[in-house]
Amino acid sequence: MRRWMMLALGTAAQTVACTFLYGLPYTSEALRRDNGLSLGQVGLLVACPTAGLLLTLIAWGALADRFGERTVITSGLAMTAVLLSLAATVNGLVPLGVLLALAGAASASVSAASGRLVIGWFSARERGLAMGIRQTSTPLGMGVAALVVPTLAAHDGVGGTVLFCAALCGVVAVLVGSLATDPPRTTRSAGQEPAANPYRHSALWRIHASSALLCVPQFATNAFAMVFLIDVRGWSAVHAGQLLVLSQVLGAVSRVLAGRWSDRVGSRVRPMRQLSVCIALVMGATALGALRPSPLTDLAMVLACGITASTNGLAFTATAELAGSAWSGRAMGVQNTGQNLAASLTPPLLGGLIASAGYARGFMLAGALAVAACFVIPAVRIPAAPDPTAAPAPDPTAAPDLTAAPAPTAPPAPERDSRTD
Repeated sequence: MRRWMMLALGTAAQTVACTFLYGLPYTSEALRRDNGLSLGQVGLLVACPTAGLLLTLIAWGALADRFGERTVITSGLAMTAVLLSLAATVNGLVPLGVLLALAGAASASVSAASGRLVIGWFSARERGLAMGIRQTSTPLGMGVAALVVPTLAAHDGVGGTVLFCAALCGVVAVLVGSLATDPPRTTRSAGQEPAANPYRHSALWRIHASSALLCVPQFATNAFAMVFLIDVRGWSAVHAGQLLVLSQVLGAVSRVLAGRWSDRVGSRVRPMRQLSVCIALVMGATALGALRPSPLTDLAMVLACGITASTNGLAFTATAELAGSAWSGRAMGVQNTGQNLAASLTPPLLGGLIASAGYARGFMLAGALAVAACFVIPAVRIPAAPDPTAAPAPDPTAAPDLTAAPAPTAPPAPERDSRTD
């Protein structure tokens, strides 16, 4: 039962962090009205939290490896709450931007450590499902932001919205600090060799690279789905938004189902490869729908928004299992950094291509990158970790590492048949 409590706390922590990060764009009009900012200045402010997050993900991961998940998540969310409370009291581009960037940097603690908390409490036979559930925090946070922030911004301005996000972070920080328990860890004896660096071999780098490639179709659909439906299919903004709520639900469900699938087949990378092919096919259908619009175009776009999110949890689970417990915080920090960079670069770069060459070519490029990801994903055998909920050995100094698969000391074995990865 404890492991499900840890999953709930990790998911809640990531959800409130996403509410802050993804809710800020909904305050754009209030920022212009209350602070007298131009649209370009508003865009700069909205980007500040993501910039802060990108710069600190790996550092927070290293702290999680050293001091534990509960300490990192609690302190990071508490700092986020304090910084957002201060941001609610200031005006002007520079002071507000600095505080938002610092708040984003503090919130990165959750991205680096909450996945490590979940991984550490679940055995290999449930870990994919658990991480799939944890990954629903992104659409949950976006949903909370979409439902609450516009109304708050209209009535209470930017200050009221930022205080709401601060309150959410503060409440969850208290819950994590009071209820969370770090997974069992290995007790190292004096003179014992440190865990081998998993980045000496290519498998972990290939997981990061393929995951970043798969972020392109995901954020291509997230960024351009609404304008696509309006421009190509003639939907109104209201009705297009209502249709895309369904796609967010489908995206959350696809993450959970993909995780459960990986548990059943005993592999993270094989479902990733197969899903990358499916993503490429659906993006191809969406591109075709842009050339020949029909009601099937709407269905293709909804499916694309849903299935492109399906591999996120698999990539994070594979990252933690390949890295081992001593390196998983840093490895997931690198994983998050790569994904966020791809997510940040996709809208402006792909938007330029769509503006000059049309939606079809833009979506075809995103599908081609999904095909490339299929070849980048490594074929590896990841050893299963013991169940972390099992009773510890009588001698605690000899207790095995129960948090994840052992850190690799040699290159992962190549895939020999369909049952090895």
